[in-house]
Amino acid sequence: MDHLTLFLLFSSLLTIGYAILIFSGRRNSRLPPGPFPLPIIGNLLHLGANPHRSIAMLSKRYGPLMSLKLGSRTTIVVSSPGVAKEVFQKHDQSFSSHSVPEAARTADDHKFSILWLPAENQWRMLRRISKEHMFSVQRLDASEYIRQNKVEDLLNHVDRCATNKKAVHISEIAFTTILNVLSNFMFSMDLAEYDSSSSTEFKDAVWGLMEVVGKPNIVDFLPVLKPFDPQGLIRQGNIYAMKILTILDNIIDQRSRTRSSTSSPTPTNNDMLDSLLDLSLDEPEFSLEDMRHLFYTLFVAGTDTTSITLEWAMAELIHNPEKLDTARSEVIKYMKNDKKRIQEKDISQLPYLQAVIKETLRLHPAGAFLVPRQAIHDVEIQGFMVPKNAQIFCNVWAMGRDPKLWSHPESFMPERFLEVDIDYKGQDFELIPFGAGRRICPGLNMAQRMLHVMLGSLIHKFDWKLEGNMKPQDMNMSEKFGLSLPRNAPLKAIPLSLE
Repeated sequence: MDHLTLFLLFSSLLTIGYAILIFSGRRNSRLPPGPFPLPIIGNLLHLGANPHRSIAMLSKRYGPLMSLKLGSRTTIVVSSPGVAKEVFQKHDQSFSSHSVPEAARTADDHKFSILWLPAENQWRMLRRISKEHMFSVQRLDASEYIRQNKVEDLLNHVDRCATNKKAVHISEIAFTTILNVLSNFMFSMDLAEYDSSSSTEFKDAVWGLMEVVGKPNIVDFLPVLKPFDPQGLIRQGNIYAMKILTILDNIIDQRSRTRSSTSSPTPTNNDMLDSLLDLSLDEPEFSLEDMRHLFYTLFVAGTDTTSITLEWAMAELIHNPEKLDTARSEVIKYMKNDKKRIQEKDISQLPYLQAVIKETLRLHPAGAFLVPRQAIHDVEIQGFMVPKNAQIFCNVWAMGRDPKLWSHPESFMPERFLEVDIDYKGQDFELIPFGAGRRICPGLNMAQRMLHVMLGSLIHKFDWKLEGNMKPQDMNMSEKFGLSLPRNAPLKAIPLSLE
């Protein structure tokens, strides 16, 4: 009993000492306000199953600039446009690094990826290459025929489902379409099929990796547990990552052999792979590792987020039939009978369709906290100190539902964007689902084109009936926490041809 008493006394003193240390540290370092952390685990218990919602509630109490202790990691939460503008614009250089989760270290991706590298020479080179050779307006305009062909494949698949009265899994068909858009843009080949029973290895690996990456990993909060990988996420992530990289390596190797064996100096396909292989000859600092990880990042980051955003847009329109009627009427009126398919040049003439995408991104941003930034040195923000190496969560989900910023914030009201000039390209901080500053999503322009054309085409050519005769008002519109806030209940609907 004496030993037990001594142990309890020692534990109590240790806890009190820890509390005093934390309190003293908060006071001396001038951290933003936040809930008091427990020993070792900090504020992890505050997160719950839906951290974006829990943290939003805490921010209402502690303010738009809040500090949390997540395990051993100091985390600063931003949840207002004013503070976001100060972080991403005024102090963009100081917060130009991304916080690297353990999932990003699979296959050493953090050493080569444009997503995780610090904003230094290697990152600037990759950013320049991405901008000039992939996502420039000229390159996107020149590759529009690829996206048109893949959207045509999508519509043909949906038309077959309509003929057979078969329900369509919206997220899956969007994922397949976007994956094939990227693979044709890069490699001039499809990497996925719509028939799930014959799903390709690449598609399965990308989907599996996204599922692993979307799960909160305790190792990110308590690095001491890394050798044990208690959830098995690092092991699973490595398996999927190596599958993806092996497939990419085979494609790159095959193209390199084809190029070296032909006597013609003309590229074999004149696609992205040919462009980057040519570039690697002119710029030796652009290595094969840079190339393979650039492809890897674009596939992993570009497929899941875009497909889930499209699924949410379809779900909101089906859930709000009057909004669907308005969007469809606009498309039909503009297209009339002289155009068979929506083209990217038509987007600017469809303001309500644009408003639907904006409203979807407001309610269902592709990432609740964006990709967390990291302070590269101590920074003072609004009188508080953000310490070096602190990670920065920008709760864009909370900002999108703030009643101080939006009237009826929980309602799907595309009309609100017909009345205000707000866009999502990083200048209007009320709506930054793609981020802002130098680390804004480089694929924003391609995602914008794909979302509008795919959504407009699906509502132009088809009406939609929920599986099992479910009524729109009975739909489950809740989300589950993950990399891109997917729906709790996948959207399955039966297409009804309007042609």
